[in-house]
Amino acid sequence: MSVVMRRILAGVCLGVFLSAGLASLASAQSRGRGGQDQGDDQQTAADREKKDEEWGNRSLNLKKLKAEGPCPYVKVLYDAARYHQFKNDVQTTAAAMWTGEINGIQSECAYTGTDPIQVGMDVSFSLGRGPQAEGQTNVYHYWIAVTERDKTVLAKQEFELPVTFAEGQQKIDVNTRLEGIYIPRKDITVSGSNFEVLIGFDVTPKMAEFNREGKHFRYVSPVEKKPAE
Repeated sequence: MSVVMRRILAGVCLGVFLSAGLASLASAQSRGRGGQDQGDDQQTAADREKKDEEWGNRSLNLKKLKAEGPCPYVKVLYDAARYHQFKNDVQTTAAAMWTGEINGIQSECAYTGTDPIQVGMDVSFSLGRGPQAEGQTNVYHYWIAVTERDKTVLAKQEFELPVTFAEGQQKIDVNTRLEGIYIPRKDITVSGSNFEVLIGFDVTPKMAEFNREGKHFRYVSPVEKKPAE
């Protein structure tokens, strides 16, 4: 596991506010899953009321707001960009159980004066069910971390992404909208370029090594067998 990975997994909250609304997966939309919902909004009325009182409900219109400076760098951590679970740790397509990949992120931010930096993002996932998977449902775990650029981890929060595959279905694409990341600023001179927002799957050291080696599971039909590359 890389030094960066260890730092993120050990990160603790030091002032960045990741709201309860960020954990909601109500906005997650998947294609090719027969219209099944992948999650429900778990944010309580009390959480919403508190957030509205503290932040004026501004995140609801985040895309319409402007930033007076550069936005934080938002990226996928390479070591945790893909998730590959194999039966008995045999790294072959035939032994694949559950797989996942973070395909991309579109993000935006907003802040004026000395206000906190608000960050929102749309994250796209491709999730797979391999030949050795048991059952039709799996819960994927991923995290978001906010850091000072190339320095200290300021906050980290973990999330669950439950998905159910239809009979015979091997792949599901899911798009998730995440908001509620607030980064306090000491003064007006502190811009978004001082921070990074990282995202990745919760992976084991072996999974991280598999990713660093550039290997990748390819989704195949039952009649086509290809080794991991």
